[in-house]
Amino acid sequence: MIVDSVLTNAKAYLNKEIVDCSIAIENGKIFKIGKETQMPNADEKTNLRNMLVLPGLIDVHVHLRDEGKAYKEDFYTGTAAAAAGGITTVLDMPNNDPVTMSTETLKNRMQIAERRVLVDVGFYSEFPKDLGEVAGIVAQGAVGFKLFLARQVGGLNIDDDKALQEAFTMVGGLGVSVAVHAEDKSLLMANEERLKRANRHDANAFLKAHSERVELKAVERLLEVSAKTGMRLHFCHMTTEEGLKAVVEAKKSGRNVTCEVTPHHLLLSNADYERSGLMLTVMPPLREESSIEALWKGVADGWVDVLGSDHAPHALSEKSAGSVWDVKVGVPGLETTLPLMLTMVRKNRISLGHVVQLLSEKPAEIFNLRDRGGLAQGRKADLVVVDFNRKFRINASKFHSKAKYSPFDGWEVQGSPVKTFVNGLLVMDEQEIVAKAGSGEVIRGDRA
Repeated sequence: MIVDSVLTNAKAYLNKEIVDCSIAIENGKIFKIGKETQMPNADEKTNLRNMLVLPGLIDVHVHLRDEGKAYKEDFYTGTAAAAAGGITTVLDMPNNDPVTMSTETLKNRMQIAERRVLVDVGFYSEFPKDLGEVAGIVAQGAVGFKLFLARQVGGLNIDDDKALQEAFTMVGGLGVSVAVHAEDKSLLMANEERLKRANRHDANAFLKAHSERVELKAVERLLEVSAKTGMRLHFCHMTTEEGLKAVVEAKKSGRNVTCEVTPHHLLLSNADYERSGLMLTVMPPLREESSIEALWKGVADGWVDVLGSDHAPHALSEKSAGSVWDVKVGVPGLETTLPLMLTMVRKNRISLGHVVQLLSEKPAEIFNLRDRGGLAQGRKADLVVVDFNRKFRINASKFHSKAKYSPFDGWEVQGSPVKTFVNGLLVMDEQEIVAKAGSGEVIRGDRA
C-alpha cells in the first residue's frame, strides 16, 4: 500500500508522553504511528528533524468577523492566522453583521466560509427570538449557542430568567453547550452611567465599570437559572477568583459546567495599561495580580478546562479612541497563544501535557468535536510541528491577521509552530501559508 504521506523523525506527544516515531497519513487521517521501519510507502515523505509534534490545537473562542465586519478580519485572514499559530480548528462567535442567530444566517455564513477557510471552522449561534428555531439551528450544524449577558446581542431577552431557563432546557435536550460571557448587564450599565456622569473616560473607569462583582453576579445567576435544565454550561474567559470559586463549587456538586481562561488574562494585569494604553481594553478587563494568581491556581488544580484566545480583531483606528468608552474591546490572539504557552512551559509555569489538555483534548471533548484533540490511529491528521528551541520576538506587523497589533508585541518567546497540517494537508510551513483558500472544512452536523 502507498499512503499519502509519512512524517519521519518526529517526537510526538502520545498518551501523555513524548515518543520518537513516524506518522503515516492517508485520506486526511492518521493511518499509523510507529517506527520508521514499520511505515508504508508514501507519495511524500517529510523529515521532521526530531521536532515536537502536538495534536492540532482547537480554539473554542474566536471572532472571525467577515460579512459586514470583513474590514476587521475575514475567513481567509483569520484562518491563516490560526494556521500560523498551530491551530487547526476554531469555533467562531456569532456577534457578527448580521448576527448569527437563525438557520438562514448560519447557513449563509457557512456557505461563505467554505470557500475561504484554511482550517476547520465550527460556528456558534446566538439564541433566536423564536426558540422554535433552536432545533433547526442545531440541525444546520451549530456547535453550540453563545449567550452574551453584558449587552443584548441575540434574540433571547437576557433580562428574563424564565426565558433563559426555557432556552437552556431546550438546548439541554439537544446535547449542545451554551458558552456564556458572564457580566451582569444591569450592574455594568449602572456603573458605566455613574462614571460617565463623573466625566471619567480613562482605563481605570473601565475597570471600575467592569468590576469583579459584575462577573460574579452573572456567574451566580447563570448557575441558578441553569440548575434544573440538564444543559452544558461553558463559562468563557473567567477573570476573577470569586467567579472561578463559584464555578468550582458547581463542578464539585456534579454540575455539567466547564470554564475557560485566556492567555491575556493569565499573562497581563491592569498595571499594563500604563505601558500599552487603551489598546489593552478587553471584556472582561485585565485584573489585579491576585486574580491572575487565582486563575493560574485554577489551571494547576485542573478546575480550568480550556484555554481560548478570544481572538477579537479590530481596525487599529478602533483601538485608539480618546475615551475608553469609544474603544472597541478585544485583541488578536490566534498567532500568539501557542508561543506564549510554550514559553510558560519553559518557565515551569505549566506542563506541556497540560497545554495539550487545555488546547486540544478538553475542547474536543466539551464541544463534541469527533476525531480531534489527540494523535491516534484513525483520528483526523490535524497536527502542529513545533520547534521547541526556537526563540523569537513577537512581531505583530507580520501577523497574518488583519489586526496587526498585540499586547505581546516585542515579547521574547521560545517555541514556534513551524508546520501545521489540517486533515493531513500541509497548510502552514515556516509561517508561510501553502494551501489554497477553502482547503479547510466547515464543521456540520455530527461534528465530523
